[in-house]
Amino acid sequence: MERRLPWFSRLPADQRSNVLLVTQTGVSNFVSWLQDPTEAIRLTAEAFRAAPRDLPRWVSLRQTLEMVRTAIDVFEQQLPDLAENDSERVLLTESILRYTREIAFAAATSYAAAAEARGAWDARLEALVVDGIVRGDAEESLLSRAAALGWEPSSEATVMVGSAPSDDPPSIVYQVRSRAARAGRSVLLGVQGSRLVVVFGKASDGRAVRDPASVLAEAFGEGPVIVGPTVESLAEAHRSAGDAMSGLRAVVAWPEAPRPVASEDLLPERALAGDPEAERLLVEGMVLPLTDAGGALMETLNTYLEVGGVLENCARKLYVHPNTVRYRLRRISEITGRTPSSPRGAHTLRVALGVGRLAKARGLW
Repeated sequence: MERRLPWFSRLPADQRSNVLLVTQTGVSNFVSWLQDPTEAIRLTAEAFRAAPRDLPRWVSLRQTLEMVRTAIDVFEQQLPDLAENDSERVLLTESILRYTREIAFAAATSYAAAAEARGAWDARLEALVVDGIVRGDAEESLLSRAAALGWEPSSEATVMVGSAPSDDPPSIVYQVRSRAARAGRSVLLGVQGSRLVVVFGKASDGRAVRDPASVLAEAFGEGPVIVGPTVESLAEAHRSAGDAMSGLRAVVAWPEAPRPVASEDLLPERALAGDPEAERLLVEGMVLPLTDAGGALMETLNTYLEVGGVLENCARKLYVHPNTVRYRLRRISEITGRTPSSPRGAHTLRVALGVGRLAKARGLW
């Protein structure tokens, strides 16, 4: 092994001795197996059971297979010479092939068990991270756990919530990760009862799709899927999760909501459900900018909504030309990001004005 495998000589002495222990156990078990071939599975498994449990941590599967191949080569070269006649030589050669095949399977089984254990641990760690994000836990422990999972803490983060597609966690993990790979995004996910929470980061390469939320939404079960706002880092992901959870509770008030739907598009429903964050966003994002832009815009919007969105009636009531109303409506759209002439935009603006009046009555602005 030292001659053929350059990396073997660089292993510490105790690790090389462990490899020797495994090899010696395999040779000893081969002799026992020749006496009773029905014990093949037990004897080959014992060869790796004698090794330390952390063997897969410091020797990779590829390296283990290289060592097994080297040991097999020595077996095949030297054992046939011990035969007294041709029949024994044939028997030893066939026995070596059969036994070493079992050794190879035992090695693969050992590493598969280690991989499953690591996968189970990673899944529990990932669930803790996602749960911490949902609960608003921004402690350093959350960031360190995410870093252990390969997440870049300074990477932007977006939270999606919806119903789980099934009650089989491995199937859910496969569906989410396969679509995340297609979208070119890294993800953290957690299944909380019937609810699925997915956190996705920034694009990993230039091939990432422009709308990853639509791709990831395919991994959710039936019903609405809410996308929270994108935040600058994982430490702020609880804000995205809070908005997404609020949207999930309020989306029932908008049956025709698209899938997925941004939590910002659900501000009217969230405000009606009593979400103070939604009320703040409506006031600061729409009411205050319109107030600062001058009384004409606010008056025009109020009148336009009161006359049912009929532009000519609004112009007559304000004693202005219809083109003036059109200009003001365009300015309102530019300031608020909502179009008063569309049903959804008019609904959002109407709720925003109502929330603004209530906030002003309470002396909040």
